[in-house]
Amino acid sequence: MGFLLDSIAEAFRLIVHLDRDLIAAILTTLQVSITSTVIASLIGVPLALVISRADFRGKPVLLRLLRTALALPTVLIGLFVYALIARSAPLGALHLLFTPTAIVIGQVLLIIPLITALAHAALQPKFRQVYEEARLLGALPSAALWKTVLETRLGIVTALLAGFGRVISEVGIALMLGGNIRGFTRTITTAITLTTSQGRFAEAFALGIVLLALVLIINLFIRTGSERREST
Repeated sequence: MGFLLDSIAEAFRLIVHLDRDLIAAILTTLQVSITSTVIASLIGVPLALVISRADFRGKPVLLRLLRTALALPTVLIGLFVYALIARSAPLGALHLLFTPTAIVIGQVLLIIPLITALAHAALQPKFRQVYEEARLLGALPSAALWKTVLETRLGIVTALLAGFGRVISEVGIALMLGGNIRGFTRTITTAITLTTSQGRFAEAFALGIVLLALVLIINLFIRTGSERREST
């Protein structure tokens, strides 16, 4: 018990004194997580709009595939991207492996289904209400679409925060594609894995505390947004 308390106390000391390796891992994590979420949202939200608005033959199948992709193991995504960007792979000449860009690619593929599915769940009922009502009142399709997005903005933001929360706590893709290089591709989760294996428990606890704080903040935003959406 004393060992645990000493490790936690040392972890807080590292956080307070802004340990250099700790700050580097946090900044790398935020960089790749924010970039991944932005790119995935630029793909996932428009895709959710199309799926919600259009009726096409393969729509049920596409929705099932999206839901299936939500449970896809991260190591499979990491393996797929690795097979594309490794030195002898089709995209090997781009030298992407073991770079932050490789992590971003893997994380984008990981959360596109999540953002798309959650955004679709928020948009689908609004299309039946807001969009059709706006069109009946004479609004142009683009104006009706924009109004629908505005009415669903809390649900869309919740989808984006859920995607961000997914990638910020992800370890498999970051480890396989980033290589856990100190000061370059080492994220909070891969640093926790390394420091724990090396017996540096105080650093692992410090990183864990920071990660827990970030996840709690994200969950707080998601819960607040959900409650506001339910009350409107």
